[in-house]
Amino acid sequence: MFLTDKYGRDIHDLRISITDRCNYKCVYCRSGNNGPSFPEMSIADYLRMVRVFVGLGITKVRLTGGEPLLRRGLVDMVWELGQMKTRAGRPLDIAITTNGHLLAELAQPLANAGLSRVTVSMDAVEPQHFARITRVPNGYERVVAGIHAAQKAGLNPVKVNCVLLRGFNDDQITGFGRFAREEGVVVRFIEFMPLEEDRVWSPEIVITLDEIVRRMADFMPLREIEHQRSETARRYVFEDGVGEIGIIAPVSHPFCGQCSRIRVTSDGKIRTCLFSVREHDLAGLMAVGASDEEMADFIRQAVDHKEARHHIGEPGFVPASRTMVHIGG
Repeated sequence: MFLTDKYGRDIHDLRISITDRCNYKCVYCRSGNNGPSFPEMSIADYLRMVRVFVGLGITKVRLTGGEPLLRRGLVDMVWELGQMKTRAGRPLDIAITTNGHLLAELAQPLANAGLSRVTVSMDAVEPQHFARITRVPNGYERVVAGIHAAQKAGLNPVKVNCVLLRGFNDDQITGFGRFAREEGVVVRFIEFMPLEEDRVWSPEIVITLDEIVRRMADFMPLREIEHQRSETARRYVFEDGVGEIGIIAPVSHPFCGQCSRIRVTSDGKIRTCLFSVREHDLAGLMAVGASDEEMADFIRQAVDHKEARHHIGEPGFVPASRTMVHIGG
């Protein structure tokens, strides 16, 4: 029996955070303080969790953080994941979301270990603007070098995620359009969600899907192309067919009805939604000697509590019980 929630959604996409440490302090994510970190599990424990999830029908695993490339043993972990097979007997789809700062050195080893895809978080295409957002000097050049290394290693198409905030980096929209075309990457804009440590979110800060499409037309019009039902991004190409743009619009165009995801935090808590106010302590169950079968039953029960949707912007909205860096991107 595969993982299906009470709303009939098939759950086949696992996002597992392997650290909440990060070498960047992006203003929309972290307060600028180091802040408390949650205990990280051993690589062996993460792998055991994934094996149980895969046995329940998970076909895609994305390693996140914090910054996952900081985690010692990452390449070996990816190799171990690459030995796992889905219930259909196919290789597991393994991806990583990274800020790209360490990617130039690790792209080829990760590809050799079995990594399928990489997504780079990058919120400006101008070096000074990039430094202001990340609060890290000279990071832009390292990230671009990491993107090139990933392309050379065959991790194509490389996706570049940009979170847009009004009055802060929305002047980068057309620059990212040029970047997508010139660098051969898929740029994906993400609407700003209330998950940052400083709790500055408001609807007015959000640059919506419709506005992004309209403003990109100042550079070159976009036309929408087909996307899979469970994909989070609406997909577009420029009118001449060169360069792809994705827009992830959880605020203005929620896609909760097609959600196929479940998340595990770096300290082993299951979260059924980014905006969950409740967590399910899978690591705690493992610590008291649970068998794989008991873990599988626990996961099924957690999935049964998956929320119908988020309530961003609605009266009485309750923020998630953790911020994004402590959930896993």
